[in-house]
Amino acid sequence: MIKIGISKDVHPLKEGKKFILGGIEIPHSKGSVGYSDGDCLLHAIAESMLGALALGDLGKFFPDDDPKYKDYDSSLILKEVFNYVSSKGYEVSNIDTMVSLEKPKIRPYIKDMRENIAKLLNCDIKLISIKATTFEGMGFVGREEGILCDAVVVLEKSDFLLD
Repeated sequence: MIKIGISKDVHPLKEGKKFILGGIEIPHSKGSVGYSDGDCLLHAIAESMLGALALGDLGKFFPDDDPKYKDYDSSLILKEVFNYVSSKGYEVSNIDTMVSLEKPKIRPYIKDMRENIAKLLNCDIKLISIKATTFEGMGFVGREEGILCDAVVVLEKSDFLLD
């Protein structure tokens, strides 16, 4: 059985914050603002996994009014979601993502992000795609006010594991 989930996450960027994307820190003068560490990419992937199984959104599992999740490591969010999805018999078949960001240019960091995500999800790096684009100076992304990440996740459950 195959399940597909899609998600979009958006975070404002602020001077002086750490820029964490795909679970790694990338040198930049601005970072994502969020209740957790603001890792827009990992949030989109985790929420896509929840959506694939019709489990709701990320806020249902990691509410932004719970002090436990203040400045929470998004790698832990993704790992917890993955562990839950795995407990239902599903594994990652494919993940395709798009990062919309004017600066910093993330191409030099994509391999490290893919490796980190593959490690967190206990899967082959070949199953993880990260692409990047700019908004050519238009809108909040183009003005370097924020980051937008989209993710599509395909989960697969073996026939012998069906409920």
